[in-house]
Amino acid sequence: MSQPQTFSNSPVKSSSIIGSNVVNPQHESLGDVKEMVIDPRTGKVAYAVVSFGGFLGMGEKLFAIPFSAFAYNPTQNEYVLDVDKAKLKAAPGFDSDHWPVMADEKWNRETSSYYDRAPYWE
Repeated sequence: MSQPQTFSNSPVKSSSIIGSNVVNPQHESLGDVKEMVIDPRTGKVAYAVVSFGGFLGMGEKLFAIPFSAFAYNPTQNEYVLDVDKAKLKAAPGFDSDHWPVMADEKWNRETSSYYDRAPYWE
């Protein structure tokens, strides 16, 4: 029996993305993926919610970052985010008990704009 041909754009389960490391292009750890946010109408991945900072989950801040801002590194199974550390530090974030209203178009546009990305639905 022959082996299936590998597909370079192979889909993956969201559970295999959650917990993945997020690094910058210099391979410095930035945080990890806590959640995936999907548009239920189109099936597109809108955001990866990433945790930066904190200790043992205490004081960590969450950031919804457009999924298109990440590059996947399959050899390390990590997501590369090419955003300046100062910009990340100043990014609008939230805590796990106070998520933004993701149905708010203004919030979505501002979030996409902050990371120099087109809104996921356009």
